[in-house]
Order: sequence, then C-alpha cells, then structure tokens
Amino acid sequence: MQFYIDQIRLSSQSPIELIDLTARLRDLFALHPIRQGWINLATAHTTGFIAINEREPELQRDMLDFLRRIAPPGRGYRHDRNPVDDRPNTHAHLIGLFMNASETILVEEGRLLLGDWQSVFFIELDGPRAERLIHVQIAGIT
Repeated sequence: MQFYIDQIRLSSQSPIELIDLTARLRDLFALHPIRQGWINLATAHTTGFIAINEREPELQRDMLDFLRRIAPPGRGYRHDRNPVDDRPNTHAHLIGLFMNASETILVEEGRLLLGDWQSVFFIELDGPRAERLIHVQIAGIT
C-alpha cells in the first residue's frame, strides 16, 4: 500500500461561501498511480469544513441561505466578546457543529467514486480569508 500527502490551498471571498474542490482534487489525484484505495480530505480550520453535495446554482444559493439562518452573526454570543483572533465568529463555530472537518472518497479502477451529481466542497463560514488549507491523503494500491 502506498500513501501520499498533499495540500490544497485556497482563499475565500465571502463570509459564507461554497468552494468547489472537485476539479482540483481530480487533478491532484491524477499525479499519483493509485488504482484502488481512498482519498481523505481534512480541513485545518475550525470555521471551514468539507462536504459532498450537488453542484447546482439554485441549490447552492439555498444552502447559503440555510447556513446564514442557522446561527446569524451578531447575536451577543459570549465568544464574540473576546475572540481569539479578533474576529467575532461564534456563528461560524456554531454552524460547524453540524458539518464535517473531513471526508473520504473511495477510489476504484483509478477513478474517484463520486456519484453523477456529487461534488466536493470546502465550506467557508468565517471569510473572507486569504488562505485556507486542506490536507489530502491519497492511499491505496497501484
């Protein structure tokens, strides 16, 4: 079994944003000769998450609206009174309670096993941010 570690670096432009990683992930995967195995993605952040969902513009707008409603900013959260990095971002941490910091995608016959409608997203909850980091582990047999 072989293991490869890579990273995806990106920036975000909005307070809450869905960033499609699918093409970047496929390009990264193509650099390695794995035929059977998996890819594991893990975010290095507590206010940015990984999700697999459908990439359809109206659905994405609905998702953003939903995330904004779960825990709106500026509601007098205790963490916002003395934030660690001078960002009142309690809302992002609270929304993140319902999200995943990592996702695993199986690899079969040298291709990612994603459904026809599935895409892999980084979900920014505390943007904009100049840099976000996703760790990628590709593992399997050639």
